[in-house]
Amino acid sequence: MNSEEKDYLVEEYDLEQEEWQELEREEKTAFLAAIVRQGENEKDSQASLDELERLADTAGIEVLGKYTQKRNQPERATYFGKGFLEDLAHKMRQAQADVLIVNEELNPIQARNIENDFSIRVIDRTEVILSIFHDHARTREAKLQVRLAELQYQLPRLRRLWGHFDKERGSVRSSGGTATRGMGEKQIEIDKRLIREQIRKINKGISAVTQHKETQRKQRDKTKTVCLVGYTNAGKSTLFNAFTSADVLVEDKLFATLDSTSRQLKLSTSFPIVLSDTVGFISNLPHHLVASFRATLMEVQDADLLLHIVDLADERFDYYIGQVNTVLAEIGADKTPQLLIFNKTDLVEDSYVSFVKKAYPEAIFISALKQEHITDLTEKIERQLFQNQLYKIFLPYDKGSLASLLHEIGQIEKEEYRADGIYLEAVVSQEDIHRFQDYLLT
Repeated sequence: MNSEEKDYLVEEYDLEQEEWQELEREEKTAFLAAIVRQGENEKDSQASLDELERLADTAGIEVLGKYTQKRNQPERATYFGKGFLEDLAHKMRQAQADVLIVNEELNPIQARNIENDFSIRVIDRTEVILSIFHDHARTREAKLQVRLAELQYQLPRLRRLWGHFDKERGSVRSSGGTATRGMGEKQIEIDKRLIREQIRKINKGISAVTQHKETQRKQRDKTKTVCLVGYTNAGKSTLFNAFTSADVLVEDKLFATLDSTSRQLKLSTSFPIVLSDTVGFISNLPHHLVASFRATLMEVQDADLLLHIVDLADERFDYYIGQVNTVLAEIGADKTPQLLIFNKTDLVEDSYVSFVKKAYPEAIFISALKQEHITDLTEKIERQLFQNQLYKIFLPYDKGSLASLLHEIGQIEKEEYRADGIYLEAVVSQEDIHRFQDYLLT
């Protein structure tokens, strides 16, 4: 994208660097709450709340308590039952907690009723994730995508944001005695119109980014592309750095990476590939957030191979594998070839690694941090992408250019200079071997 296009994005969507600030949350302390449905066990529910606690921590909110209520379905009006919320509100006031964070997305009516009926501030999992994405957005592309998701989340919730004006002012009646609309209702209509216009403009900007990426993709059509995917904090960026010697941010926090980062990588054989690090997935990732990041996720959709990174040290890795595959299916990337890679072997016992290997015999087990077994992974990537094989090749001396090419795109295992030519044993991809077809030895 040229500088004129970049400037257009900044001016058109009011996203200049100095205007994009990290959110200063009013909420510094919180209680967490979730519903445990029939068939769900307490251990999984607790693990999900632990993940929400990590999200809150990443958003700068300290968790003071975690609570669950067993229900088959959420209460339509208030999500939780009345007695549970009364008890929770009392405990929150005692602990001086600023906000209640619910471990699912609340609808606008549920959020408004909880706040009005129980006098506590409430936000949901989606709002926490959006605030983290907002704080971690660095490039204009990421900011456009995050802003779109924020606006789509806010649009149906404006009545909750503006309702307090009418309460403070009381109802207003016309001279004829009929009730007129309050200030909040009038402002809602204005804000909805403004938000829809912003959404339209940002969608236009994201479409421009998408078209630019599509043009780039067509320009490198013959180049193989590999994408790192996985649950957030699985170690994708660490592996990306190990492969490319890049300096991508690595933090022990959720969603440390938002922007897709790509580097050209030369493997031991064949031509270079493009390796991309992508945003981490998470369970219950808001659908509109996935939709907003379609420009970033294009690289996943168009990849020749996905490296699915799994945190072996997390005992719920089976569940996370399923969650990642669910998102991949949602974005149309479930048919893309995939290598399963268990990371962080340095954090578990060897006996545990052996146990998991029996369940996943085709997977690769590595430590990206210690750079252990990266060579094994590279070889597997090459076999998957290029179907590399060992060939015996005899080149006459007047074919020196072919010998140079073979050194460039193949892995030379053996080389002998004989009286009438050069004998080579080399690992070459099936896509490249046609160049030497006339000189293959059976």
